[in-house]
Amino acid sequence: MQPEILRDLSILWSLFHILILFMLLYRSRYSRRKTFFLTSIYMLPVIIFNIVGLVFLGIQTMGKLFLLTATLPSLVFFYLISKDQRWRFLFTFCLSDTVAYWLIIVTNLLDYYIGGESYILMFIGRLVLFPVIEWYAVRYLRKPYLEVQESVSKGWGIFAVLAALYYLLLAIMANYPRIITERPGELTSLILVLFLMPLTYGTIFVSLYRQMLLHRKQQSDRILQEQRLWLEVQLEDQQHIKKVKHDMKAHIVTLSGLLAANKSIEAQEYLKGIGQDVNVFQKRFCENPYLNSVLNHYYQRFQKLNVLLDLDIQIGGELLPYMELCQILSNGLENAWEASWELTEDKREVSVQMRYNRSYLIIRIKNRCQESLFVEKGILPNTSKTGSDHGFGLKTIQDAACRLHGEMFCYTAEKYFILDVMVKVNK
Repeated sequence: MQPEILRDLSILWSLFHILILFMLLYRSRYSRRKTFFLTSIYMLPVIIFNIVGLVFLGIQTMGKLFLLTATLPSLVFFYLISKDQRWRFLFTFCLSDTVAYWLIIVTNLLDYYIGGESYILMFIGRLVLFPVIEWYAVRYLRKPYLEVQESVSKGWGIFAVLAALYYLLLAIMANYPRIITERPGELTSLILVLFLMPLTYGTIFVSLYRQMLLHRKQQSDRILQEQRLWLEVQLEDQQHIKKVKHDMKAHIVTLSGLLAANKSIEAQEYLKGIGQDVNVFQKRFCENPYLNSVLNHYYQRFQKLNVLLDLDIQIGGELLPYMELCQILSNGLENAWEASWELTEDKREVSVQMRYNRSYLIIRIKNRCQESLFVEKGILPNTSKTGSDHGFGLKTIQDAACRLHGEMFCYTAEKYFILDVMVKVNK
């Protein structure tokens, strides 16, 4: 058997496994079956074209053309069907390509300097190392990496540029102006780059993993805050029930005395007073019991703070996604309460509007804020609960709106902070 056959088989094996490695870390916008079908139709001709080029033009010529004949065509194709656009996609693409290119260069050097250019060591090395790398990716890397892509939204640009530069650096050092085995004086520099690249990627993954842990902590904090708000609502309900039960004993004694004295008219008036007293706690702002509970909770808090509150709730008793809507209302009203607390009493003003616009529910929470506060529309402010008027819970509101196929905008205008949420609902 000709040694070149082992070389060509190892190249074919490498091309297929570059694709496999990328697919393990890649998130397509289509189903697995459709992604596999589209990939097969597009990538098989690309791979065949490069194999034919290796046979007729040789490895040295194709090594210089590989960026144009394989890398760029696959980059364009996968970008079009990718769920992750821009920098996340570019980093994943360059990561898989540079890892595969790193293995190709290492096995090529080992075969040339140790295997005597028989291509046996190259073939065995690639035959074993590619499945090992893929096993490691499936076993340890795929799940956390997909989670990082889902949760981390910032920092991908610098990592993508770094990965792309590594790919270009490897391609140039290994093939230009001639293949590296014909330039032994530059071999040391290439070896240093080959050692540096895994260390750099390790640093990148540690940074991304820490960002993911920070994201988890922020999610946990938001969940705890929501649970605290709901517990406060439940606690106030329980306290009110205890108060009503305690007062009811006295009411029964009074009513019994009035009825025993045949004073039915006075008893009826007394019952009306009891009804008004009970309804002070549970006002009916809307027919939905979940949203009404949240509105009642904050209505009482705003009353205690002497806030001028205007509620315009134009929804009925229809079935609504109350979990997400309660998140939006409770977090938005909590922000409004905190901003009102920092103002003087004559400036405390909050309004809430809920109305339908075709198949969308529009929610607007508007409140007076500090004159120094400025929030640009379309930009989520990076603020926290302490030391600022707004910001706490805005990410939760945004996530809830996204789950309902809607949008959230917040901004300041004329000394007011305005929160607009539009969510798609089926009335």
